[in-house]
Amino acid sequence: MAMSGPPSARRGRGRAPMADINVTPLVDVMLVLLIIFMVTAPLLVTGVPVNLPETRAKGLDADAKPTILSIDRDGGLFIDDMQISDADLPDRFAEIASAHAGQPEPPQIFLRADTALDYGRVMRVMGELNRAGLNKVSLVSTGSDAADVSDGSE
Repeated sequence: MAMSGPPSARRGRGRAPMADINVTPLVDVMLVLLIIFMVTAPLLVTGVPVNLPETRAKGLDADAKPTILSIDRDGGLFIDDMQISDADLPDRFAEIASAHAGQPEPPQIFLRADTALDYGRVMRVMGELNRAGLNKVSLVSTGSDAADVSDGSE
């Protein structure tokens, strides 16, 4: 058995260097990141658990980030994710109104209220909003299937 020279001389003669990029690991990493973002994105919406009512109304387009006012099942008030007391409510609304005093439009308020709440509780909060001059209030609800609602034309 004859040897045809040193192994280093045989190694690189007939092959060109590989210039292609292996994209399979890149695709794997991107799919994992996509799944992570799809799972975590709904959790970042809001931190106050509220059972919202259902409606067939279409959604609103929000240009700027609105202030989110939430009332939970127990009647607790939250501005964004921070809990406030009923006594502090007028002062906090006055702060929000004064922070947007020089702007042409009043600040957008999203009101999220639990379905188990008394209607009077929600109306008292809306009255405080009106008294502070915060009149651009949107009531937040969840979407409803059109098949669940009958129009009585049978």
